[in-house]
Amino acid sequence: MSETTAHGQSPHAQAPHAQDHGQQHPIGLYFFVWGLLFVLSAFSYMVDYLGIHGYLRWTLILLFMMLKAGLIVAVFMHMAWERLALVYAILLPPVLVLVFVALMVSEADYTIFTRLAFFGAAP
Repeated sequence: MSETTAHGQSPHAQAPHAQDHGQQHPIGLYFFVWGLLFVLSAFSYMVDYLGIHGYLRWTLILLFMMLKAGLIVAVFMHMAWERLALVYAILLPPVLVLVFVALMVSEADYTIFTRLAFFGAAP
């Protein structure tokens, strides 16, 4: 015989008000991420301070920027604790846009090289 109450629920089920409090994260996690953001920002400023130039400069700046954005999205926007389907729905479209931009950049290089090969240098 099953253990049910008059409303058809198990007596071991949690009360609905117990789930209304939400998820609590330790404040130490937020301080740790804040510290990491500070360190990554310092590294980003050090790229300028040390006078690094060329592709290395832009690679480092973009790397630090993406790491900071990832930390902010994962911890402060609580994406690290969301369902995987929601994470894909939010993060996958910008990644696909970046892939399409990279494809168009390679297509633009091909187009300019073709024009230079057939029409010569621009006036």
